[in-house]
Amino acid sequence: MKKPIVLVVMDGVGKGDGGSGDAVAVAKTPTLDTLLATCPHTYLKAHGTAVGLPSDDDMGNSEVGHNALGCGQVYSQGAKLVGESIENGNLFASDTWKDLVANAAEGRAMHFLGLLSDGNVHSNIHHLIALLRKAREENLKKVYCHILLDGRDVPATSALEYVEMLENTLAELRGEGYDYAIASGGGRMQITMDRYEANWGMVEAGWKVHVQGIGRQFPSAKEAIETYRAETGCIDQDLPAFVVARDGRPVAKIANGDSVVLFNFRGDRAQEISLAFDRKEFDKFDRGDYTGVKFAGMLQYDGDLKIPEHYLVQPPVIQNTLTEVLVAAGINEYAVSETQKYGHVTYFWNGNRSGKVCEELETYEEIPSDVVPFEQAPAMKSREITEHLVAAMASGKYQFLRCNYPNGDMVGHTGVMDAVVYAMECVDASVKAVLEAADKYGYTVLITADHGNADQMTETKKGKTSVRTAHSLNPVPFIIYDKDQAWTVKEGSFGLANVAPTVVKMMGLEVPAVWEESMV
Repeated sequence: MKKPIVLVVMDGVGKGDGGSGDAVAVAKTPTLDTLLATCPHTYLKAHGTAVGLPSDDDMGNSEVGHNALGCGQVYSQGAKLVGESIENGNLFASDTWKDLVANAAEGRAMHFLGLLSDGNVHSNIHHLIALLRKAREENLKKVYCHILLDGRDVPATSALEYVEMLENTLAELRGEGYDYAIASGGGRMQITMDRYEANWGMVEAGWKVHVQGIGRQFPSAKEAIETYRAETGCIDQDLPAFVVARDGRPVAKIANGDSVVLFNFRGDRAQEISLAFDRKEFDKFDRGDYTGVKFAGMLQYDGDLKIPEHYLVQPPVIQNTLTEVLVAAGINEYAVSETQKYGHVTYFWNGNRSGKVCEELETYEEIPSDVVPFEQAPAMKSREITEHLVAAMASGKYQFLRCNYPNGDMVGHTGVMDAVVYAMECVDASVKAVLEAADKYGYTVLITADHGNADQMTETKKGKTSVRTAHSLNPVPFIIYDKDQAWTVKEGSFGLANVAPTVVKMMGLEVPAVWEESMV
């Protein structure tokens, strides 16, 4: 190894069109500009088939992105994995599904909870529809949907399209003695879908509407959405919670003993609500008179911690990760980010495994995120992440260091352009400090991203331009900075899975045969 290596992941920073909706281009980023003008670089595919998703129409996300970055391979992921299990019938043949159905067949209800969209990032409405149709085929009488409105991985005000699709399906499945209906809902950034224990209050708010039926009542989800939009002007992800009611009473609460499926497949925002349903010992908020339900996730969101205990689809078993290769070579590693992306440089990076591969050779540091809307503090913890990373570089202890700056993604999701521009400027300043430390202490620095977001803050459809809050399909940069050695990036078409082989090749180690090729 000529030099130790630092890998910087600028979360949500892709290559946009350079126009007024491209916050990466609009921002003043002298460091990034200089890197692209003077250093060897290429652009990596970070979505679709390059990260194991079904098609190149599917946007990438931080989870599959960090899986690919950390393992050097492409695994079937998320929507593709679930879709295959539904299509071949394995999901419905599973003991978990059979147990849920048997329980609901004894006069109890079956509930489906999850994000209602076809964004293919956390969930897919077509998976929900398949589950509903199978429930009817299994002769279940009482089936209810608790819907979380997206507007983040899909257009910002598209919720009514998905509600209509769901309501049409439920109408087909209803009949004498069969009650199939939407029972509750709300925006994904208001209820239920917190992650990394950043805001348990969101989960509690979801619990109150889904389980206890406490909340503002409406005769339908459609009326709730239309009313809240008129009153608040919020986009879908920020709409308040609602309860669908008949004659002044909730259509359905999730009652003790019922069957419940969380149909999201992505793990980060599924874990906390899973713990609330799944754990007998639970102290994050008061669950009222809750004694337990038959609960299952679409996937197991954390295999080591068994969150949840029961699940419908077996997750990919990711082997031969970069960390395993480096540990086998005796290389000391360091990983740091703030809470919002800490799991990405640890759990997802290591192939969906909690904990460390080797306690002696790995050091992880988590900077606690502030519980504040991201557009109000777009710097997030970029300065603190940089300080910790530079200190680790100065120590000379580690041969491979990695960090994630969440700003481009988390602030990008707010849709507030000025905040996203400032967020990008903060990331640029942080990268500058890392490069200065690299010069001082003798490191090679690799700069990349896991997917796009900040690079496409607007979209135009049918002549109308609107705010975009979803990830982009744009490629992401891969840059090599080394003041002492002239590296050359190969010609070719590369994706995120080519990063790990490149790291290993630059270290002088052998690239595993099952990995993608190195870019140098």
